[in-house]
Amino acid sequence: MNDNELKQALINEAKKLESYVIEKRRHIHMYPETSYEEEKTASLIEGELQKIGYETQRVAKTGVLTILEGPKEGKTVALRADIDALNITEENDVPYCSKISGKMHACGHDAHTAMLLGAAKILYKYKDYLQGTVKMFFQPAEEGGAGGKKFVEEGHLNDVDVIFGIHVWHELPSGVIGTRKGPMMASADDFIITIKGKGGHAAAPHQAVDPTAVLTDIYNALQKLISREIDPFANAVLTAPVFEGSDAFNVIPPQATLKGTFRTMDPEVRNHIIKRMKEIVQGYSKAWRCEGNVDFGIIAAYPPLLNDNQAVDILTDILNELDIVTTMEPTMGGEDFAFYLEKTKGAFLGLGIYNKEKGIIYPHHHPKFDVDEAILWKGTAIHSLLGFYSNFSNTNGK
Repeated sequence: MNDNELKQALINEAKKLESYVIEKRRHIHMYPETSYEEEKTASLIEGELQKIGYETQRVAKTGVLTILEGPKEGKTVALRADIDALNITEENDVPYCSKISGKMHACGHDAHTAMLLGAAKILYKYKDYLQGTVKMFFQPAEEGGAGGKKFVEEGHLNDVDVIFGIHVWHELPSGVIGTRKGPMMASADDFIITIKGKGGHAAAPHQAVDPTAVLTDIYNALQKLISREIDPFANAVLTAPVFEGSDAFNVIPPQATLKGTFRTMDPEVRNHIIKRMKEIVQGYSKAWRCEGNVDFGIIAAYPPLLNDNQAVDILTDILNELDIVTTMEPTMGGEDFAFYLEKTKGAFLGLGIYNKEKGIIYPHHHPKFDVDEAILWKGTAIHSLLGFYSNFSNTNGK
């Protein structure tokens, strides 16, 4: 079987598995589990993989790893699917609606998991043709828990030459494949600024040290940090929507906090913002006789997602018999796939799901978010084709 015949065989197998992938996606959707609680999801994944013939191991707390070694030498390729859900109450009227109160697969990770399970079937069936090794990462806790970072810290990337991940993408029309070279998604850092002053009565502010007044100045200074210190052609945004102070109109609190997030595509800009935020908080606090502190990464601290240019070129060529790969617009959203790309080469792809005729119109993290299931086979085909990276890339030894 030559390369073109193998590609077509993989694509045809993905189409045949459409009902399997949809069924698995719906089951996972009905029983969502959030970060590091994905025990039942992991058990389902293990069971499916073991039925195929794989050996599995639990990693990164609630993640699953399996490895397929081909009979011929080649690169080690990793394929990643995230498996966690969100703390959102679903509002869809569908047979596979979430059965777990307050939890929902509102970002498509159920689809990612099902697509990679389908690919696992195909890769195993055609393993005798495989050059190199395929590692499949079923990763927990993408939504703020940095599960990808745990995969890296545990050493599962140490022997990986290239890694690929797919995310269903609301901004792309259904079935369209997209990616881009270089910066694709922003860093995602949260922060909490705490100002400690001296509480008192609102009618006698001179007898207190009002932390809310200082925090207001800091809020305004942070906006100037973006508008006056960051290159206008650089991508950077800072939002601080949570202000917590007194719980009474006539009481000056002893402490106040400001919470928010900042995002950028540039690691140097990210470092500059962190440095200057610390200086701003300390400077204003000292000027007004308060104690000030800023903490980063309480919920998430994700680096920018930077695709490898060569990996994008090669995947575009590999997928050419499946579909044209379009160039996506970058987004200021964050993704912990970025941790993988800090460690090794690779690329992240988007697979469009927007379908107005089917009512698939709601964005990620919305209570009515849903996936156009007609595209799931294509995600399985993408994973399968990229699993045969060494066969199709002609880059062995480079």
